[in-house]
Amino acid sequence: MTIDLTRRTLLQLAGATSLAMAAAAAARAEGAPQGGGPTYASRTPMRVGMVTLRVKNLDKVADYYRDVIGLTVMERSATAAKLGTSGIALLVLEARPDAAIEPRNAAGLYHTAFLMPTRKDLARWLVHAASHRVKLSGFADHLVSESVYLDDPEGNGIEVYADRDPSQWQWSEGSVKMASDELNIPDLLSLTNTRVPDYARAPDGMRIGHMHLRVGDLAQAGNFYHGAIGLDLTRSRNGAAFLSSGRYHHHLGMNVWQSQGAGQRDDQMTGLAWFSLVTEKQDILAAQEQRLRKGGAQVMTLANGVEAVDPWGTRVRLIRG
Repeated sequence: MTIDLTRRTLLQLAGATSLAMAAAAAARAEGAPQGGGPTYASRTPMRVGMVTLRVKNLDKVADYYRDVIGLTVMERSATAAKLGTSGIALLVLEARPDAAIEPRNAAGLYHTAFLMPTRKDLARWLVHAASHRVKLSGFADHLVSESVYLDDPEGNGIEVYADRDPSQWQWSEGSVKMASDELNIPDLLSLTNTRVPDYARAPDGMRIGHMHLRVGDLAQAGNFYHGAIGLDLTRSRNGAAFLSSGRYHHHLGMNVWQSQGAGQRDDQMTGLAWFSLVTEKQDILAAQEQRLRKGGAQVMTLANGVEAVDPWGTRVRLIRG
């Protein structure tokens, strides 16, 4: 198969007339180690585990994550689908055919970010997306990473990205330098054969690198995700904040760009049901539970951890991995 993978083609897929426009779109959507194995994001004391979404059309959405992102369908029934890679579940879809679509000004999911193990994997995936004429919503160089943005069939945001080596991240007084510059597409695509797509499925090392949430108030969100959950602030700017564990650039993004003042989410609508943060250290998990209960958060005990509810009704599972 021969693919017309020119800059113009990619811009058309992103609905943009220039790289600057695409970078601006990516800025609205977001304010690499070589070889296989766990990336930096998965070697920190806490890491993102998996995500569960409520969807109206289970088959359509499951097929999208299989065909576009390359996830393997691990389990599938009339009411749910579990997808992942290399035997590790990353995404669960729950069928809610009668649910209304969650509006973009509500608190909830901004995007789920799938982290490629290498920059070459990102290039291979981009060729795959172009060959299938996948509609993109933006792409950008964030200095710490390179990213492509898109939406699933029900409007759930997705980021596909690759990190730059952590030695290249620039820190100053606890804050990491990030931007939304133009992505150097020719340089990225030089890593792979643009004329023959070879991305049949997600690479074994792909994981969810970070979550980005819409929240109603940044200070209130900080009290929960920093004060109680224990993630560290790594950057704040223009209505957004970024937090992480172990000096990753961010495991969690939060913004009020569309959702300032949002109230409680309606769990009868589509969108994010819950996501998990995984730790191998029992003392971290115990401290999290203690802070959450002391702060009056809604907490439920699970077999391998606890589930807490953030101020807008998004559920976070804190589990021992």
